[in-house]
Formats: sequence, structure tokens, C-alpha cells
Amino acid sequence: MDPITTLATRLGEHLRRFNAQVTTAESCTGGGIAEAITRVPGSSAWFEAGYVTYSNAQKTRQLGVPEVLFGQVGAVSQEVVEAMVRGAQAASGARFAVAVSGVAGPDGGSPAKPVGTVWLAWGDGSRVFSERRQFDGDREAVRRQTVIAALDGLLQLGTE
Repeated sequence: MDPITTLATRLGEHLRRFNAQVTTAESCTGGGIAEAITRVPGSSAWFEAGYVTYSNAQKTRQLGVPEVLFGQVGAVSQEVVEAMVRGAQAASGARFAVAVSGVAGPDGGSPAKPVGTVWLAWGDGSRVFSERRQFDGDREAVRRQTVIAALDGLLQLGTE
């Protein structure tokens, strides 16, 4: 079985133990996390919603990300992904959430945020965790590694 499908299957088992649902808020993965989750038969029992908010305007409109953050810290930032997680939880009612925003390439990088830079955030209903990752490879490799990291992080929620 593909590693992404394996992680998504494990996530479903994990969420069923908590009788909880998950939501996704995605930018650079373009819905890839939600797609991985919905590969799993029965995922409708634990997958609530997926938000693909590629533009800053949609991050604000759909998830309530404060517009001022884009000018202050940029879309690929801790502050934005944490706001995306909170917004996805509020909009969907799901207990668990993941959000990602990054520079998948091949263009769009900068010295401060080179291609492969991705911010991820996870929420468990009361707390939000986030981290910056630097992935190698082409656009598809960066997106795939982001999906894997997002699913792996969701598996850690509720185990602390």
C-alpha cells in the first residue's frame, strides 16, 4: 500500500477511537491531504470538510485569516497556518484540523522562504501546534512530502 494511503488509513482508525472528525485547510497541496483522506473507505465517518484556499483572498473569506497578516508575515508563515487551522475548525466544527501553506516551486521562492519551505499547523480542539519544514525536490516531491507530514502530524494529536 502507498505510504500516504497507509497514513490516511491509520488516521481513520485513530479518529474513530476518539469519535472525532478532521478538517483540512490547504494551500500548496491543492487538496492533496483531503484527497488522501477520502481514499479510505468509510472516511465520511471522520472527515468533515476540506478547504482549498490557494489565494490569500480565499484564506480570509473562507477561513477568517486576518488580511493584515499577509502584508506583515506573508502567506507562508506560522501566523497564517495557525489562523487557517482555527478558521477551519470554526467553519467545520471538526475537533482536529491541519493547515498547510508553502512554496512548492519551481518559482516563488525567496532567500527567506526558498522553494520547499512549508509551514504546517495542527489543532486538537484546544491547542494549535505548528512547524516550519524545508523539503527537497521538485514541485510534486514537495507537495507529496507535505501531505505525508500533515497526516503524520494529525496522528500525533490526542496522544500527548
